Amino acid sequence: MLAAAPHTGFLQGAESFAWSVVVLMVYLQPNPVRTGACPSRCLCTSDILSCSALGLDQVPIALPVSTVTLDLNHNQILQLEEDSFQGLFQLEVLRLAHNQLTTIQPGAFRNTSGSLLRHLDLSSNQLHILKQSYFQDLAGLEELLLFNNRIMHVESTALSGLKNLQKAYFSHNHLTDFPFFSIQKHSHPQLALLDLSSNRLPKLPLADISKLPQSLQEGLYLHNNSLMCDCSMYFLFRAWEQKGFATIEFFRQEHVCLVYGIQRSGIRFFQHRRYFEKCNLTAVTEQEASVSVKSGAPLLLHCITSLSGHSVTFFWLVPSLEYVVPPGNNESLKMFPNGSLEIVAAREQDSGIYVCMAKDRHRNESQEVNVTVLPHYDMGVPEPFNTGFTTLLGCVVSLLLVLIYLYLTPCRCPPCPRPRPPVNTTLSQSKEGGVGSAQSSILSPTPPTTTEGPGRKVSTNKHVVFLEPIREHQNGRLKPGPGLLLGAEPQQRAGETDSYVSVFSDTPIMLP
Repeated sequence: MLAAAPHTGFLQGAESFAWSVVVLMVYLQPNPVRTGACPSRCLCTSDILSCSALGLDQVPIALPVSTVTLDLNHNQILQLEEDSFQGLFQLEVLRLAHNQLTTIQPGAFRNTSGSLLRHLDLSSNQLHILKQSYFQDLAGLEELLLFNNRIMHVESTALSGLKNLQKAYFSHNHLTDFPFFSIQKHSHPQLALLDLSSNRLPKLPLADISKLPQSLQEGLYLHNNSLMCDCSMYFLFRAWEQKGFATIEFFRQEHVCLVYGIQRSGIRFFQHRRYFEKCNLTAVTEQEASVSVKSGAPLLLHCITSLSGHSVTFFWLVPSLEYVVPPGNNESLKMFPNGSLEIVAAREQDSGIYVCMAKDRHRNESQEVNVTVLPHYDMGVPEPFNTGFTTLLGCVVSLLLVLIYLYLTPCRCPPCPRPRPPVNTTLSQSKEGGVGSAQSSILSPTPPTTTEGPGRKVSTNKHVVFLEPIREHQNGRLKPGPGLLLGAEPQQRAGETDSYVSVFSDTPIMLP
């Protein structure tokens, strides 16, 4: 037995060594789940994995580690489990729109790319509440899409930690409030777009909104809500309209408020401004010292003062040295009881310094506002009728006139017939040899006297003269016809003997 003991120890040592090797191989073996194989029925490219519209009820387990864009849209996923995207360290875009998501478990995005995930689309799902734990592992998130859900409440810390967030979409939900105080400049310095349109917000926390960064106010969409009509809300939107915010310009018709909160009493307050003419509140806490407005556009100036109470009175001194008090002056300037002054349609002559005075029984305060009215050419609006256009128009009109002259000229009318003289009168005049008549021209056979001087002979060349027969219906005018050669015996007709004379002559025949 003593001799067998060393052999038994050797076998135990060998067995222990074998198990160690097995354990080491298991640890060194790569994870078979993350081998990079494309999941069944999914479409994979180099760094894009698309598993959309496959009827999935959960996130696939086998996901390639090289995935940068993961598309799980149009499925039946009910919730995101813990570590649903574990190991996807290169993931930048995650799309989960058009699913049935109701819950996101804590740690659902843990052990993923974290700071690399830039775009998260959770739109068109069934989420009701946005909790703090949903996005705590996504420090690098830039775009968050949550529109078309059933979100009724957003926890005040739901967006905390998202310092790189630039755009957040919460439209088409059931929100009745929103924690504006949680998205100030120090917590979300890059946030430039917050879409809260088409919700059920009844009232706006004006104090919190006024503290938002200017860049976020320009990108704050609040149209199509259930806002109650009040003066503070109206003056807030009027101030944004005056600053030319795109959120107001592009959705002017969709800004609606409810009169007394009644659902069927909504009015488009940018079209029905008369409802707010008697406002006695102000929604703004500051007025810029210098403002500019386009020619023809309205402008609202606020009289900001620390005075309060029913004894406070306001008036404005305008550049034309007019003294303006409520309700205004000649409908070009309207003044509200709260001290605000509205220029209905700004003109270039309205530019200048406007001074607001507020006073009570004990003291008074003043404020100056420099208003600049921009003419039309400063706004980049082309002239309605410039020189180039008139030149082109003139060329076109000239061309049309030429074409009309060439192709649409009316036919020329034949000359009006003249009255024919009686036949007897013409014949008698031709026989009597009246002056100016062709029949009275007599061709003399006698050579005419010459003035060429002595020693010169008269030319004996003979010329042949053709005389046209003059008919009785030509009204005394010559008409081309067959000529008669002198010396030939003409064929005379009855009554035409005296119509012509033919004579031989040694000299050229001179006709009168």
